[in-house]
Amino acid sequence: MPESETTAVTTPGVPECPPPLPGLGEPSPGSLAYGLTLPAGLAGPAVAREIAELVLDVHEMERLIDPALVVVRELVAYACTFSGDGADVHLALRQREDTLRVTVYDTHAAHPQPRLAALCGERRRSALSRTPGVVAAHRGAWGFRAAQCPGAGTWTWATLVDTPRSWAA
Repeated sequence: MPESETTAVTTPGVPECPPPLPGLGEPSPGSLAYGLTLPAGLAGPAVAREIAELVLDVHEMERLIDPALVVVRELVAYACTFSGDGADVHLALRQREDTLRVTVYDTHAAHPQPRLAALCGERRRSALSRTPGVVAAHRGAWGFRAAQCPGAGTWTWATLVDTPRSWAA
């Protein structure tokens, strides 16, 4: 049999898998889901920003590139600040429908003592100078909470809604 021909192997009584959908796996806004682990260091925010710019460009998210890059850089810098030397920082970019979600994980565990937890929460809020404004301008939300997995630490997230401008007639 020539190499260019393929033979399908089927098992009696077992339905064949359907062929892949056209365009499956091609970058598009609906298929944006990436995760990245970076060392908690000075280069982390710049590397995260460059990768995020490439991902958003490939997925044709033009309207959100600039605000998303501000959020990515600030959240990763923030996560690096709250993580110890030699620790990893995790960044995730995910887009569903018209919402881009940026999530970072740092290794700074929640404080069991309420007073310290409140002070740490205030420090976290003040460390994000640009994110709240960018998120509000794009009808999103942001926050942080203790991480459940992969271990002790904190998840911080921000969402940006991709809405086309509508001008009054």
